Amino acid sequence: MLAFTDIGAAARLPTLLIVHGLFGSARNWGAIARRLSEDRRVIAVDMRNHGQSFRADSQSYADMAGDLAEVIDIVGAPVDMLGHSMGGKAAMELALTRGELIDRLIVADIAPVTYGHSQTHLIRAMRGLELNGLSARSDADRRLAGAVPDDGVRAFLLQSLDLKADPPEWRLNLDVLEREMDGITGWPGTAGRFEGPSLFLTGALSDYVRAEHRETIRRLFPNVKFARIPGAGHWLHAERPREFEAAVRAFLGRPSGG
Repeated sequence: MLAFTDIGAAARLPTLLIVHGLFGSARNWGAIARRLSEDRRVIAVDMRNHGQSFRADSQSYADMAGDLAEVIDIVGAPVDMLGHSMGGKAAMELALTRGELIDRLIVADIAPVTYGHSQTHLIRAMRGLELNGLSARSDADRRLAGAVPDDGVRAFLLQSLDLKADPPEWRLNLDVLEREMDGITGWPGTAGRFEGPSLFLTGALSDYVRAEHRETIRRLFPNVKFARIPGAGHWLHAERPREFEAAVRAFLGRPSGG
């Protein structure tokens, strides 16, 4: 069973389930989750091999979708679901295979396609960080800067570093994530259609969801809308949180079936 953060109370709107991306956790979504919980219950999960959730030998989308289905069985279906990057693919997999569990779906800056890039260089950078003697995140940031020059990416990764452990440790199963990287950046080619309302929300500066992907998206998610957030890249929720929140509210903020 996945670890999750439960905020807010049941209301007329369905529970919102938030699913983070690769190397992330529920804590990345804390501020947005709290604000969205003003008029609904919000659940933010730690995916397998991330955060406080269990460690497993697989990071397949079928298994991740199964994990999410278990959470929904506990909190009650149907839910609205918001998934970013890897979490967006897991959400799509669940929508295509167990669509009755989801009312409305938001996929943040990812498409149901295979990508050619890999994030193994970030795993190497995390493995290469000398953890002994670390007591401050600022020290970790300085040590990591040589391998990860982007300030935003470093800040994101370091949210998964547990400095209270002795010695400090990553709240990530780096071995499995590295081994499963081709599957994570890939797409299983799942058949099916999700007929519910869907929003593919992208960063205007990101190239993860391209014009040529839209035909595939429309085939799998025929009741789809597309929206872009100006000035945002792939981590759109962190780069433009207020604009991201407004887009989410506009799509989800009406009664189920309305």
